[in-house]
Amino acid sequence: MHDERFPGLPRRGFLAATGAASLSALALTGCGGSGTEGSDAKGEGTPKRGGRLRAAFAGGGAGETLDPHLANLFADAARAKALYDKLADYGADLSAQPRLAEKWEPNKTLDRWQVTLRKATFHDGKPVTAADVLHSYRRIADPEQAFRAKASLEPIDLDASRATGERSIEFVLKRPTAEFPNVLAAFGAYIVPENASDFDTKPVGSGPFRFVSFAPGRSAVFRRHDDYWEGAPHLDELEIVVANEESARVNALLGGQVEYAHELNPATARAHEGGGRIEIVRLRGSVMQAFCMKTDRPPFDDRRVREAFFLIADRRELVDGALSGAGVIGNDLFGKGYEYYADGLPQREQDLDRARALLKQAGAEKLEVTLDTSAVAAGFTEAASIFRDQARKAGVTVDVKMGSKDSYWADILDNGTLCCYRSGAMPIEAHISQRLLTDSATNATQWKHKDFDALYRQAQSTRDKTARAAVYQRMQRRLYTEGGFLVWGFADWILATARHVRGVAADAPANTLDWARFDKVWLA
Repeated sequence: MHDERFPGLPRRGFLAATGAASLSALALTGCGGSGTEGSDAKGEGTPKRGGRLRAAFAGGGAGETLDPHLANLFADAARAKALYDKLADYGADLSAQPRLAEKWEPNKTLDRWQVTLRKATFHDGKPVTAADVLHSYRRIADPEQAFRAKASLEPIDLDASRATGERSIEFVLKRPTAEFPNVLAAFGAYIVPENASDFDTKPVGSGPFRFVSFAPGRSAVFRRHDDYWEGAPHLDELEIVVANEESARVNALLGGQVEYAHELNPATARAHEGGGRIEIVRLRGSVMQAFCMKTDRPPFDDRRVREAFFLIADRRELVDGALSGAGVIGNDLFGKGYEYYADGLPQREQDLDRARALLKQAGAEKLEVTLDTSAVAAGFTEAASIFRDQARKAGVTVDVKMGSKDSYWADILDNGTLCCYRSGAMPIEAHISQRLLTDSATNATQWKHKDFDALYRQAQSTRDKTARAAVYQRMQRRLYTEGGFLVWGFADWILATARHVRGVAADAPANTLDWARFDKVWLA
């Protein structure tokens, strides 16, 4: 099933963007250093060339593939990022940053975009051309295939789009799309050669590493691509190894079998932080944590009840208890720290008196409601128990119902009234379009308002960025007041490295450009 850290991802490795499916788009100039919060590259010295870095990820078993258009897990994405490039990728604030696309320019009506490619070559020495880009996007959009980025590319009319030169493309869109660069940065929208076919034994990309070997479910080995357009990696070789259990990844790191371990839980990180044996890296703001209220059915079809639930939540207690403190409190909006985020709204605090008064106004003084949760994601069962106790203080009885890890995401999408929910990093625009429009495929709160849809269309047809930002602010103010997402926190995504590893970005949420950016890493 899917993991809502990035909607649409299988459980064992959310990547994001996610359903990101969460999981959907940075050219950061500096990489933060491995280590504790606040460390950066300045104190790490001059990068050294050479050596092999071994990175441990949870994997997908014998069915793994190097086809970048089929990437779902974090391990898939790390391998795809080593071998391939996208036209754009997401910066630390989830804004789209140029990659293979050197620049992009819309027409006045925002329904045609001219994209110019930078000079880059594939590993076989052939240039990356407009024909390769159109081939890649048409392959992803194949109605007979289930490629991850298909939904993200939906705004493009690929029959009408065309090459206007060897390194220039005119994308014709089905409707005005001001945030079209987010499409170019979509998760899985990698560019492959026009004649690409054998992805698992002879993959050819334009990324920083060349293919050496691949054993599905075990390991993949890559070697430095000296002619990479952004500069050759510092490492001679990169090996991505599969270790599904967190304990196996940590033990391999402690034992010197790997130098990088992906995805640690807060308790493990706390046990090793400052111990001197390994370095802990916290990627802030990576995972939204929330309760999802169905706004189309009782009791949450009454906005007073929704506001009461906003006021019942003690967000600090939830972050400390469910996330072991490994995160920051939320304010009932997605995307804290991301481009367009409405950070000027007052931080909502627990107010049980006001919550009780609102429930009384709504005729729901002795409300009983079922909260769906599951062990499908870290902190879900803990958050449910904590919120149940918080609600009791406001006279609300919350019945916690445990769901199946295998079917939870499908079960709660349309059913129930209240559930635990999370999402990985994606642009605020993507969050709105995928989850909050009347026809959104993953509208878990059943938020369906034609005037809200019209505001989204207005934003997408507004060329001026300041004016567009004002529309997004207006939309978020409404969600803050009466929406269905009770966003109580944003969890860290936690990595660990050997002490001699340098150049691991500490300021990039999971699944942005500088996450798993092994071409910028070196061994001291």
